[in-house]
Amino acid sequence: MAAVLWFRRDLRLHDNPALVAAAADGPVLPLFVLDPALWDPAGPGRRGYLSASLRSLDGAVGGLAVVRGDPVRRVVTAAREVGATRVHVAADFGPYGSRRDDAVERALAEHGIELARTGSPYAVAPGRLSTGAGRPYQVFTPYHRAWADHGWRAPVAPPAHVSWRRLDGTADLPDPELPSGLELPEAGEDAAHDRWTEFLQRVADYDDERDRPDLDTTSRMSVHLRWGEIHPRTMLADLAALRSNGAAAYRRELAWREFFAGVLAARPDTAREYLRPELARMRYDEPGEPFDAWREGRTGFPVVDAGMRQLRATGWMHNRVRMVVASFLTKDLHVEWPHGARHFMRWLADGDLASNQQNWQWVAGSGADAAPYFRVFNPTTQGRKFDPDGAYVRRWVPELADVDVVADPHDPSPEDRAACGYPAPIVDHAAERREALDRWEEIR
Repeated sequence: MAAVLWFRRDLRLHDNPALVAAAADGPVLPLFVLDPALWDPAGPGRRGYLSASLRSLDGAVGGLAVVRGDPVRRVVTAAREVGATRVHVAADFGPYGSRRDDAVERALAEHGIELARTGSPYAVAPGRLSTGAGRPYQVFTPYHRAWADHGWRAPVAPPAHVSWRRLDGTADLPDPELPSGLELPEAGEDAAHDRWTEFLQRVADYDDERDRPDLDTTSRMSVHLRWGEIHPRTMLADLAALRSNGAAAYRRELAWREFFAGVLAARPDTAREYLRPELARMRYDEPGEPFDAWREGRTGFPVVDAGMRQLRATGWMHNRVRMVVASFLTKDLHVEWPHGARHFMRWLADGDLASNQQNWQWVAGSGADAAPYFRVFNPTTQGRKFDPDGAYVRRWVPELADVDVVADPHDPSPEDRAACGYPAPIVDHAAERREALDRWEEIR
């Protein structure tokens, strides 16, 4: 008897319960479906990183079966070709993924094949926790307590031996061309574990340094988590032995990821719609030239421009800066959050729908446990506080890199801007903050 292991967001062999379940059935076909519904709208960062991760997995299994097309048809065809009685997956709780899996399950059942869901991309799967009233959590602090009290299983060892099956007529691994200037991190399970091992040596400093983009001391594990090259349960097991404030702060960040996944699973519409619908009634501006300036990193606000250029160059942006640039778009430029969320999803290699959309809603004041609407990030003071020497700005905004020319990289004088060729601010932050609060007052 054979089985199919359909890889999706679990591109690893260690701590993979679905692999353990598949190997117990007999020889395993390692399958990946290049689904046009996911591949076509993906930006260069996600495509490039996924392709590299698939090449790594291909080497680990000695030949990954890659097929292109509708998963409903391609998974059924592959399972029938190898005589599988079960297709094993990790459960997907996303809006599209859950619908897709239900459709695949029905199609498989017509041929007497079972879709077996084992595990998920989370330590505590969405829907497992609820409030005392039986409702999904929308406030993080009580969720975090329940999440920690609930706990999670220990990591599972890989099977001692797996007999990998092959499939005729598979597609070549994708090899998309990256835009000039875009450099992505090393992909694959080994790279994920190497990065995690290195970060554990300095996690004690995480609580003090995580808001400092100039120090570049965060874990950079988000992309590995996004593609399941490492499981959060593995990371939590390593953190359990540590007692530092940094380790505790990092556990909270993992909990935030799972909190947002639960919010999206309970309210799939919030991938595009407001969790708090009253914010949809606010007056917003249509995206225009200011939006283009934001996307291209030429707003004249150095930390905003640095973040947007870092995104285009690396497929990643520091989390503190993500909040600053999101606040700038929604409250200085008065553009609705979905426009910014779509831009992020296009360029982020770690573009996770739940984390991205719910974090944008958090900044916009319309999401779960959202920041109060009157919290408007001042990009200049944020830059001075978290990039005190201007190292982050100077790295990503080369116009401001000459210390002898620019006295204050976070608020260059008109003379410095002219000398450097750096644009003037496209808006007056104080005036736009007042405008944002006036618009909020109109709907209160």
